[in-house]
Amino acid sequence: MTSVKEQEAIRKLMVFLQEWDSAHKVARSCILDNFIKSNDGKTEPDLELEFSQGASLFLARLTAWLRMTYMYSTCLNKLLKSIGIFLSAASGHRYIIEFLEIGGISTLLEILGLNHLKEEDKRESLKLLQLIADAGRKYKELICESYGVQSLAEFLATSNSAEAQEDTQALMDSLGRGNPKYQNQVYKGLVAVLPCASPRVQQLALQTLRVMQDAVGEAPSVLVEPVLGMLGSAHLEVQYEASQLLRALTARELRPAVLQGLVALLTPPRKTVFAFCEETAKDPTALCLREPMLVYVQQAAAAKVIGILAKESAEVAEELIQLKVVHGLMIAVGNLDHAASQRHASSSLVYFVHTFPFVEECVKKALGHTLFQHFMNSPETWYTEIDPVQAEELASNTIDIPRYRVSRNDCPPEEKNTTSIQNQICESQDSQCS
Repeated sequence: MTSVKEQEAIRKLMVFLQEWDSAHKVARSCILDNFIKSNDGKTEPDLELEFSQGASLFLARLTAWLRMTYMYSTCLNKLLKSIGIFLSAASGHRYIIEFLEIGGISTLLEILGLNHLKEEDKRESLKLLQLIADAGRKYKELICESYGVQSLAEFLATSNSAEAQEDTQALMDSLGRGNPKYQNQVYKGLVAVLPCASPRVQQLALQTLRVMQDAVGEAPSVLVEPVLGMLGSAHLEVQYEASQLLRALTARELRPAVLQGLVALLTPPRKTVFAFCEETAKDPTALCLREPMLVYVQQAAAAKVIGILAKESAEVAEELIQLKVVHGLMIAVGNLDHAASQRHASSSLVYFVHTFPFVEECVKKALGHTLFQHFMNSPETWYTEIDPVQAEELASNTIDIPRYRVSRNDCPPEEKNTTSIQNQICESQDSQCS
């Protein structure tokens, strides 16, 4: 038999539940206020003691009301916070299971997709999803199986709240860790976010992709183009994160695609430089520089990344030379319309000239004695002295370094011990640089 004290506790619980069941919106809002105030941070044993071992009965009512009213934003924030008290309770794993059994994950994800709901309500929804993900691998899989990655990616791309963006990024990062079954899905979801209009979201997505790289292993080839596109961002923090991810990718099988893409950005189609926007067509005096500036920003960022990659690895530097990077860098140096392209291309070109004698020889022939001396004496400022005629010569340069010369020695190793006739052939081939 139960004691008098236990019977009294059960009676109070029944009265409380009946009060909730019969209450309308205003009364329930007051009940939620009192519950949050008196139970925040409590453990599972504390909650069971508070509800006479019947805490699950109240959780079931909260969840049921959430499913019935979340579309109308009825006390939604307080309701989510109250459920969060149960899901965050120490030793309260069973509360999470009970919440999931009645469709809790689907409801939380649907909240993220409703445009008329407040950002603060969506943030509370994200917090509950994070609590569920923190419960273990099985729960991360359940979120992913409920189309969670797609919902989170869409919300991340469209949210205007910096706090909500960071919460979403943290949740996607969590879903990408210790979740081998769905980590590639999370990875692709982040890639899909990159073309969005928010620089902050782009930065967060790139950061998470870089962190996930070791777990994912070889990245899909579809990643290269979107990341290269981020080099055209007007925001330096986005460019930085893109460059860091490209550095990580050069250590993997995607390196050839990354290097080819970077070199290609050095030589944008010349017709793009003279592109006009719709406003220009209406008013010839109003030149629109948006698209040309985009390719110039990409050109400058690519030149900078190329210099970083080349200095970090001689092997990468040699591969870049094979891809005609010297030709591309000289084109960028001659871009009088964008000083950043000239500055970064000049800095990278200096490294190749100082490191590879055959590159120095070919660049010297292309620039001419006087301009080359300016280049060697003042590599940081020489490009400011380039006139339009010289810039056009740089833009139309035809430097083509033979593959056999891409080595730290003037001739390939197998030619070092050849006859004098073969050495003469090598020397005659050297003179073909132009």
